[in-house]
Order: sequence, then structure tokens, then C-alpha cells
Amino acid sequence: MYESILEWRRKGPLHMTLLDPDKQTPPDAASLSSEAAAAGTDAIMVGGSTGVTQDKVDATVLAIKKAAKVPVILFPASAANLSPHADALYFMSLLNSRDPRLIVGEQRLAAPIVRAWGLEAIPMAYLVVEPGMRAGEVGDAELISRKNPIVAVQYALAAQMLGMKLVYLEAGSGAPEPVPDRVIRAVRDAIDIPVVVGGGIRTPEAAQAVTQAGADI
Repeated sequence: MYESILEWRRKGPLHMTLLDPDKQTPPDAASLSSEAAAAGTDAIMVGGSTGVTQDKVDATVLAIKKAAKVPVILFPASAANLSPHADALYFMSLLNSRDPRLIVGEQRLAAPIVRAWGLEAIPMAYLVVEPGMRAGEVGDAELISRKNPIVAVQYALAAQMLGMKLVYLEAGSGAPEPVPDRVIRAVRDAIDIPVVVGGGIRTPEAAQAVTQAGADI
């Protein structure tokens, strides 16, 4: 899956749709994913909430795979949010969390499961930028400033040197604005791995702005 992402990226920026299993039923997720695929999304990400059971994740993933002919990638908030039916998962570490459980604890619990299932794990640094919204609260994140990209660049470089394959800059779901252009551009210029940007992207113009600033996804 990761090699496919790199190949697709050579043709232009990618779009991925995030569906939270806790926010809609599996049939509704199937309908949304079908619409997203028809509109040109490159993959469906499944995850987000902390209280979702594996049964609900399984049902959502299976429903999406029947409805949309695009890959399904897990975006798990914990080791309980996994499914063997996905095409891959983002093996995320919230590097700017104050809670060791979210930096490596949940990953320790998930690793044997992922290996047993044979799921492709894509190592990804997850960085929460101001305002952070619910992601920042639940993740106990020491939020990265919107005004100064230095800390974001430091984390991104550390992520690449640790062997991460992606860096995700997250403003938080419902954020009034996306991650600032200057932060995206500084991170993009500093590292060689793809940059993912999420949160606060509400319009086509906002999506265009983040890709022009350097977002790969």
C-alpha cells in the first residue's frame, strides 16, 4: 500500500476520506465511501474515536470494501480500533503527546495483532497543531504553534530519522482553519517523506492551498 501511495503521488497530490465508525452506521459509511470514490478520493481512512469496538470497525471496513473500489486504511486511535479486513493501517505515534501510551504504549499492544493478521503497517508520525480540537485534548498533546514552524520541523525531522514513512500535520476535526501554509511548507522543505495534512479543510480552495503549500495528501 505504501508503495502505491508513493506511485500515486508522482502523478499529483492525493485525497483521502476519513470515516469514523462511531459517527455513522456501516450502511451509511458504505454510502459515503461510494460517493467519495465517485468524486475521486484515492482511499478511505477508517478511525478517529477512542471508544469504538473492533466489531464496529470490522463492520464498517467490510461495508466500505463492498461499496467502494478504493483501498481502506485504518487510522486507529488505539489498539482496539483494528480490523484484519483493511488493506493497511497507519501505525501512528502521536509524537507531541505528553502521554507515553499514545507515543508507544498502544503501539506495543497493537504490534503482535498486526503481525498475526499480516496487515501492512505504515509508520506515521502524528503531530497535532493548534488549535488541536478534540484530537489535541484526547491525545494530551503539547500543541505545535501555528505561528512558528520550528518545532514542527524538529518533530518531522526526528520522525524521518526514526524511520517513519509519513508525517501527518493535524489541526483537528472541526478546526476553523487548516494547518498554516508556512508550517506545511517548512515541514515539506525539511523532509523527504510524504506530508499529510488534515483538519479544518472545508472548501476546495482550502484543499488547493494546503497542496500548494506542500501537502502530499
